[in-house]
Amino acid sequence: MTDPNETIRPKKLSDEVEDRLLALIREDHLKPGDALPSERALMARYGIGRPAIREAMQSLQHKGVIDIRHGGKPRLATPSLDGLVDQLAISMRHILTHSQSSLEHLKEARTALEVEMVRIAAARRSVDDLNDLEQLLRAQAAARRDVPLFTQIDGQFHRRISAISGNPIFETLTQGVFSWMSAFHKEQVHKLGLEPVTLAEHRAILDGIAKQDGAAAAQAMREHLERANALYHQDHAQ
Repeated sequence: MTDPNETIRPKKLSDEVEDRLLALIREDHLKPGDALPSERALMARYGIGRPAIREAMQSLQHKGVIDIRHGGKPRLATPSLDGLVDQLAISMRHILTHSQSSLEHLKEARTALEVEMVRIAAARRSVDDLNDLEQLLRAQAAARRDVPLFTQIDGQFHRRISAISGNPIFETLTQGVFSWMSAFHKEQVHKLGLEPVTLAEHRAILDGIAKQDGAAAAQAMREHLERANALYHQDHAQ
């Protein structure tokens, strides 16, 4: 609800251009790959200079709405969930670095997401899914003395589980949360010396999925993530 006493702030010209470009995309029913008017054409249409047009274009490019290539017209971008996660990475790192409560909220959200996600995976998994997870677990065991590789495979294991759901948003969110937390504090996703514990927990998760026991898989995932969170608290408090 708008505060009637709030100070009225003038809208930036580039923001107005951005809103008009978004309206143009909707009204002209543009599809990914379709060209938008050139900077020169937009200058003539709106009766304004190049700086505001260029700033609006750059903002839309940063948001993943349009692609701008040297020497060509801007075009409507192909939607990408992974691209959205990448765009949020810098902001998320800033938030997590300066807000402990935000980190707690993110960990809570991750646990809720992955516990429900593994429950779905247990119901929908195929033989190929189980083979892929088994191969990842074996690769992770072989990499237990290689911290960067061990951590990388850890993320792949969780994302592969999310992919079983068939919901690309689950997969993208899982990868995003893992990468954000990893970039903020690597011990959040891996603590040196506890590789056997991580492997045992992953095995319990995989066993629940293999048996199509959603409750067991969900409980194993919850214990796995809560154990990681508890260790992180100890590290952070020291």
